[in-house]
Amino acid sequence: MSTECYKFGPYQIDPKEVFYSTALSYAMVNLRPVVPAQKVGGGLECYHKASSLTFTIQDGPQAGQTVPHVHIHILPRTDGDFERNDEIYDAIDVKEKELTEKLDLDKERKDRSFEEMSTEADKYRTLFL
Repeated sequence: MSTECYKFGPYQIDPKEVFYSTALSYAMVNLRPVVPAQKVGGGLECYHKASSLTFTIQDGPQAGQTVPHVHIHILPRTDGDFERNDEIYDAIDVKEKELTEKLDLDKERKDRSFEEMSTEADKYRTLFL
């Protein structure tokens, strides 16, 4: 894993927030997750005892993209996490709206601290060794 910062649109991502990387991609913890512990499939699904995953791909503003860089969110799902299954998309829309209205990722980190995100990434990293 690189010791340099990763680039995410205009933002710099600290390597301590990245838990998996390849030559062409990387997986990082989320500053403002829609559901607890958004993650990368298999191993993390077991780790969080989730029964399913919801994938969202954001490529462009009309797709809900708030960072100008195509990205995929992987959200663990459990029975009953939303009253109606598709309500997760409403929750995603709310979080994306909050980001565009009031969060400057270079200045504010109110939802989760760097330490929280780094600790989570450390746990996830062990799943991919």
